[in-house]
Order: sequence, then C-alpha cells, then structure tokens
Amino acid sequence: MEWKGRSGSTNVEDARGAGRAGMGGGRGGIGMGLISLIGRKFGIKGILVAGGAFLLLWKMGIVDLNSLMGGAPVASSSASYSAAEQERYAFVGVVLKQTEIVWAQEFSRIGRTYKEPGLQVYSGQTRTACGTGNAAMGPFYCPGDDKIYIDLSFYDELARTFQAPGDFAQAYVIAHEVGHHVQNLLGTSGKVAAMRGKPDYNQYSVRLELQADFLAGVWAHHSMDDLRVDREDIEEAMRAANAIGDDAIQKKQQGKVVPHSFTHGSSEQRMRWFKKGLQSGKIEDGDTFSMPYSQL
Repeated sequence: MEWKGRSGSTNVEDARGAGRAGMGGGRGGIGMGLISLIGRKFGIKGILVAGGAFLLLWKMGIVDLNSLMGGAPVASSSASYSAAEQERYAFVGVVLKQTEIVWAQEFSRIGRTYKEPGLQVYSGQTRTACGTGNAAMGPFYCPGDDKIYIDLSFYDELARTFQAPGDFAQAYVIAHEVGHHVQNLLGTSGKVAAMRGKPDYNQYSVRLELQADFLAGVWAHHSMDDLRVDREDIEEAMRAANAIGDDAIQKKQQGKVVPHSFTHGSSEQRMRWFKKGLQSGKIEDGDTFSMPYSQL
C-alpha cells in the first residue's frame, strides 16, 4: 500500500492530549464561577492576581484555561509527539481522504450525494454526541455527530493482541467505521437502532456489522490501483477481520464461544463479507438483511 506523500482529509480533528472529558463544569465553566467568587471577596485586584496565576499555571501546562472557561478541551501541540506517532496521524488522514473520494463516486453512481464524515483522533477518552468515548472501546462511529473516533494506541493493540499488523489492516479498520457512516446516510443504521430491545436485536447488529465489512471491501476494490494495493495488503485486512470476529474474541477472553451473543459476526463471516465487497465493488451487492440469518 502506497500512501506516503498523499494529501490527507481536511475533516480530521486532532484532540490528542485534550483535557479530561467533562472538565467544562456546565455553562460558563468552573473558571467563570471561581473568578466571580474572587471578585466578590477581593474586588478587581483579586481578579487580576488570580488571572495572572491562571496564566502562569497554563504556561506551565498544569491547567487548561479553555476547559476552565467552559470551552472544548485544547489539544496539545503536535511537537510533543514522536515521528512515528505523527506518521500514524498522517496515515489516518490519507485513508479518510481516500474513502471520501471512493464514496463520493459511488454515491454519485446511485444518484445520491455523499456527505463526508468527520474523524477525531483522541487519546484516553473524549466527549461525543453518543456519550463519552474511551480508548478501551476501540475505534467507533457516532451517528449523532457523523464522526469517527479513534485512539491511535488501538493500532498497537491490533498488532500485539490481535496479531494483525500492517498498514492495510489499519486502513480496513477505518474503512469499516466509514462503512457505518454510509449506512447512516442510507438510513440502515436508524432501522437497526429501532430494533434495540427486541429479542433478535443481536442478529440485526450482526447484519449491520457484516455489511460494514462489505462496504470496507467495496472501498478496497476502488482503491486497489490508486493506493497500489497488493495481495499482501489484502491478507493484512483479512487477518484483521479474522482476529476481531466475535468467536475469536470470545474464545480468547472467556475460553468458549457463545454464538447467540454475537454482535459483529464470526471471523469467517467477517472475512467473507469483506471479500465479497472487494470482489463486487458495488454498494447494492451488500444486502445482509434480506437473506436468512443462518446463511450470512
């Protein structure tokens, strides 16, 4: 896979090193409340002294003034990250850009307009329209704000714990989450969400996830020439799909497989649907909802 030197998406937000989620303290932030209290007790001189103290602490990196004033956390400078970390960050932007190109073309082919998703790179935890995101959750898509969230440390986990290294394995993960965005635009995600709470909801969840794998394959199909994707790259993606199947994860974590509790599909299913998308390249060939569940 040849990605270096390519332009990245403008829809990537760097929130690494941002303040702890929820630091704002409500409207106005805890900073405004504290300044108001100081003003009532010590007057304008007290406010000036406190302001100087806050600025000193901010310069020392001890407090985040933006969070104290109720604003969004401010990410730390990219200069604080290693070259390897920055390369990963650039990689994510290039892959997202490639998905934008592919899905704009594919949506145009079916008479639709593609709305590009956002992507936030964060570390630890972050606030989203779907609640607090945590690195332990792995990469995820939030339909509430049309945004993909990823902590880059997941790629270490993918290589170390899941034994699925490689840049195309990493690209597959992003393409899968973009697949969820495509499903959201087409209304599929909303229909599945409406099934939540019903006895067979897990089956609908599996259908949704396998379709996202198919859509990742569609993206790979259209990216073969542009990114110079070869057989080894595809094998990387297949290893990743195999490693994160429900059966593989359950066996690793609890020593047994419980098929009725699946939410994403088995390793075999995930590899098969990714491969179907890779071979087809057409969004309409990925209907995972019309066939019997046993035939997925």
